[in-house]
Formats: sequence, structure tokens, C-alpha cells
Amino acid sequence: MSDMNQQSRRPLVRVTSEIGRLRTVICHTPGPELLAVTPSNREQYLYDDIIDLDQARREHQRFRAILSRFAEVLDVRDLLGDIIDEPEVRKYLVGRVMEVASSEPLGGELFEMPGDALVSRFIEGKEAPQGPVSKLLHKVSYELPPLPNLFFTRDAAMVVNEGVIIGAMRYAVRWTEELLMKALFLYHPLLGNGGFIYDGTEELRSDYTIEGGDVLILRPDLAMVGLSERSSPAAIEGLVEGLKEKAGIDHVLLVVLPTESPAIHLDMIFTMVDRTHCVVYPPYFFGPSRLPVLHYRPGDAGVKAYDDVFSALKQVGMEMQPIWCGGQHPTRQEREQWSSGCNFVAVRPGVVLGYSRNEGTMRELQQEAGYRIVDAIDFLTGKDQVRDGDKAVIAFDGAELVRGGGGGRCMTMPVCRDDIW
Repeated sequence: MSDMNQQSRRPLVRVTSEIGRLRTVICHTPGPELLAVTPSNREQYLYDDIIDLDQARREHQRFRAILSRFAEVLDVRDLLGDIIDEPEVRKYLVGRVMEVASSEPLGGELFEMPGDALVSRFIEGKEAPQGPVSKLLHKVSYELPPLPNLFFTRDAAMVVNEGVIIGAMRYAVRWTEELLMKALFLYHPLLGNGGFIYDGTEELRSDYTIEGGDVLILRPDLAMVGLSERSSPAAIEGLVEGLKEKAGIDHVLLVVLPTESPAIHLDMIFTMVDRTHCVVYPPYFFGPSRLPVLHYRPGDAGVKAYDDVFSALKQVGMEMQPIWCGGQHPTRQEREQWSSGCNFVAVRPGVVLGYSRNEGTMRELQQEAGYRIVDAIDFLTGKDQVRDGDKAVIAFDGAELVRGGGGGRCMTMPVCRDDIW
């Protein structure tokens, strides 16, 4: 299908908030691509530690099982498998992936591969043949890099209203992710949309980067965007104009994160869990270290600065009550922010999924905001249920998943939610 056909199809995706009832979501269960990460190359692959693959898969499968009780869960690998044998899709993906690969002969090999094997190759990469020096030094390099971060599907693409943002990833090891996600939104019949708000696959300037963890859609007319180590000012300015012109966003609150920060994205310090509740990392929102906020109206000549996020939210008619990640103690706050204690994904207003290890955050949700804490196993076996009208956190184990540096929001790319505003 051409870009023109993609633009003319009836939109099948729509996300107008962070918390509307989830209908369809894209995930990717981690696979052999994680085995490429070693102690010596982990920083290259953006990891602080290496992950036990089998345990991570079990944890992710349980997470998906919970999601599937509320929504249709689509898989990146399956979606690619649906379309990979279409000649136009194969031509597009092989041609674009070869811009990332380091081996010219690889292109011909990729064109000839069976569909399932080609999808695996895109995700798991291909090692380069070892020469005598590589063998002597016990070094492995790749003709096509693997994608051990792909299970954080939020970063490489995001739906805003009926349009799509394709990320411009900060690091080259994630560039193939952009291409795979763009192909899905260009060609897959289940993902008809209103067109690209921002297309990071066409962004060839090194200082123009944007990732989905830095973009929150709070209302159909309101977005919050993080200026972080992964998202640059120049790209954000382009994104803001696209949000206005192609998605109808009238207000953007720009949160300026510190240059040196344990939070690589905005959603690691702020996520919505209900219409009036959000979970935040306290040092960044209260006290002398609170982050500056800019109210950016597309088309206006300038921006208005606020001393804190909550004043800015009030100004645009969205008063929020913060729930403190880690509770009241600074040490626990810091530990739980590091373990994705702010990173919740909502399946409907007031019902969210998060890591069970963040006990201080769970207590705060329970005691300060009246949320029930529901154990994932109890929920899946029917021992505990979440009924309409309940405010609840479904707490699941993620001791291995969290080593990758993300939580429930990072691991989900919603493509359809019910409107709530």
C-alpha cells in the first residue's frame, strides 16, 4: 500500500488519553535477542545489567496474560509475520534495514529468506563472520544489530488521537525498531490510522531525537512532553507543530529533565493512573530540585514558564493529585524510581498494572488514594477480582524485566482506548 492509501483508510487506531479503557495494545515478549547483551557490551545496548531470558519471558507472559483480560494484545512478531510476504512490505523493510546493516551482501540474503525467518532476523540480528583477530580477542560483531530493547514497544511508536508518532531513536542500536513499527502502521490492515504526526525514520540529523517514553497524551487537546537525554529540543519543536496540525493538540506542557538523571524518559517520573491521580517521583516535582515546566502552544511565538507541573496543569484545566513513588522516605523514593515505581500502565481509569517490588509506592496508592493492591496470581486464578468501579493496582513480578530499565507503560503501545473526556 502506498502512503496515499494509508492516509485514506478509515482510522482503526485512536488514543486520546493515558487512562481510557484499553481496547488494543501492541507488545513484544523478549526473545533470543536478549542473549546478545553481555557484561562487556551492555552499555552499548543501553542496559545496566544482563537479563535472564527464561525468567524475563515468564514474567512478560504473565504481564500479557493480565493485559489480555482487559484488551486485545497484539504481538510485534505476529503482526510483522502477517505482512512480511507482501512484496511491497519486503522491499520496503529490506531496503530500509540495509541502511542500518554493515554488510552489502546481506541484502540479497534477506530478500530470499522465508517470512518467519526474515522477521526473526530483523529482531535477533545477524552476527558477522569472525576473522582471525576477532577470534583471538573473543569479540563478536554484527552485520545486523539485534534489538534487545524491542520489548519496550512504547519508545519506537505511539498513537496520539488518530495519528502516529514514529520515534527518532537516540541510539543507533534501536534504529531498526523505528523501521519495523513504521512498516506496521503503513501496511497492516489492523492498524489503519490518520497518518504520521512525526516520522523519525526520515530524521537524519543526529540532534533530532524523540522517543515515546517522553510523550504523554493527557487529553485530546493536551500533551505532556519530556525534554530528556533521549528527546532533543529541535525534534520536540517539530513534534509540537505536528501535534497541532495533524492531531489537534492545542496545549503542550514541556517538562525539562536534568541532563544527568536516573530517569531516561518522562514516564519514569510521571504517569497517570486515574482522571485526577498521577504517580510521581517527589524530588522532581516538589522542593528546590523540582523541574521547570514550559507551556507551549503551537503557533505562539513563545512559551510560558511555570515553577512546577501542577501549577501548569491547573492552568490548562487539569488539576491532578500526586501520589508519591516510594512513599515518604527519600531512600525508598530513589530506589523505587530506579525500579520503575512511577511507570504504570492503565487498563481503564483507576485500574493499573505495576511491579509488585515497589512496596512503598503500593502502600502510598493504598493509603493515600484508596487503591486496592491485587496480586497478579490471585487475579489470574480468579481468587481476587477487579470489578467495575474498583480502584486497583494489579501487582506483578518483574525482577528480570526491570533490569531492562522500564515498567508497564514502557512495555505497552496502546493503539485503541475508549475516549473519556
